[in-house]
Amino acid sequence: MTEVSGRAGASGGLAALTAIEIIDGYRRKAFTPRDVVDETIAALTDVHAACNIVVTPMYDEARAEADRLSIAMRSGDALPPLAGVPVTIKDLVFVAGVPAYGGAPLNRGFVPDVDAAVVAALKTSGAIVTCKTTTCEAGYKLTADSPVSGLTRNPWNLWCTSGGSSGGAAAAVAAGCGPIAIGTDGVGSIRVPSSFCGVFGFKPTFGLVPRAPGFMPPSWASLAHTGPIARTVADAALVLEIIARHDLRDPASLPVGPRSFDARPHPLRGLRIGASVDLGYAAVSPQVRASFARALAILEDCGAWISADGPDIDPEILEHTLKPIAFTEQAAAVGGKTGDDLADSEPEYRRVVSTGRRYSGTDYIAAGYRRGQARGAFQKLFERVDALVTPTVAITAFAAGEIGVSSVDGRAVDPHLGWSPFSWPINLAGLPAATVPCGFDEEGLPIGLQIIAPWLDEPTIFRIAAAFEQAQPWAQHWPPLTAQESRESKARAKV
Repeated sequence: MTEVSGRAGASGGLAALTAIEIIDGYRRKAFTPRDVVDETIAALTDVHAACNIVVTPMYDEARAEADRLSIAMRSGDALPPLAGVPVTIKDLVFVAGVPAYGGAPLNRGFVPDVDAAVVAALKTSGAIVTCKTTTCEAGYKLTADSPVSGLTRNPWNLWCTSGGSSGGAAAAVAAGCGPIAIGTDGVGSIRVPSSFCGVFGFKPTFGLVPRAPGFMPPSWASLAHTGPIARTVADAALVLEIIARHDLRDPASLPVGPRSFDARPHPLRGLRIGASVDLGYAAVSPQVRASFARALAILEDCGAWISADGPDIDPEILEHTLKPIAFTEQAAAVGGKTGDDLADSEPEYRRVVSTGRRYSGTDYIAAGYRRGQARGAFQKLFERVDALVTPTVAITAFAAGEIGVSSVDGRAVDPHLGWSPFSWPINLAGLPAATVPCGFDEEGLPIGLQIIAPWLDEPTIFRIAAAFEQAQPWAQHWPPLTAQESRESKARAKV
């Protein structure tokens, strides 16, 4: 096996390579799929011991598939585009024959017999699934802590949360445990952990990536998107090309044909970008505000025309619109369950379900009308600009084990969702959005920049993200806890 790049070697070897670097290494015969999978499993094992990122390992299956692909590569067989690239799957997404707890005690013992459409697409493309990653119970909050798998921690600071609910996915990519993770996003669950962990997370247009026949539970029914988490823009684009497809088994699936995305960096000349640091009402930490201002200057340097602009959104959208929809859908997912059935669930999850059951059908429909008004506000905005940028989250990662924070910059906020005011309005509108790392706070915790574009305009997001990535490369920054650091810490402890 030949030596890999210094960047990858410094952070965990083959497991820390990007998907494109892995594919190129196979082409050059520098290493084999078994080499990559063995190092990825070692990295997952080491980082899991510190951060708690894995729910169900699939290591034997991954090794067997790697061996099969290694033989095929030696034989010169034609191989699909992601052949031999490791990928993790969030535990809300079905993998046939593998438990799907979804963080919920109710699901202990449940083993699906079908792959979700996204998993089937990845397997067909040659990707190797290594494990299921942690999530919160039924994806109901923006951390990855659950009664099933416990606390998931941030590799940048083990005292902090990874964010969620795709927290295990984002932490694994951040710490160099493979290049690609599949997450889901109902109110920010791809973008929040990606922001907290300093990686690239992409939520495509609602329905572009099908969820059926394996998304559990059917909560966030009208809100949840499936998408990739990666260290680089190019890796995410490669994966989205594979998983974006029409599937009649998902009634929300959009009837669009195969798509390709250009992740090469180009100047942003002629691009009109609206910028809002608070959407007109949100509390935002001073350090996030400062990082956002620096990000805007970088985008201007890339050639974009930046204007202070944003959608005209009801300041009470959280209480008046999101909660009647999201909490009702969460309650409907456990509609036939009693209090005894949910006895092992988190108290806050039970509160969300109870609240959802108290909303009436009229409340839900009225919230849907207000949702349409918010969607209309974005439509009007995109008549003036080509894209919108905001902070991804109003704060950086907080203490592990907490559901959130109750104040931001001295202003009271809803501890469940109020500290992430930029994520869930985009789910209500069904828009595509990504988060790119754009800086660090005074404690060294990552800060994210959110990029939002009109419906089905993923190419504009990739264009902006690729230019920003070239101007301010983030993949060269690694958290203090990588697979290699974890191994070295263990070795020192034995001395």
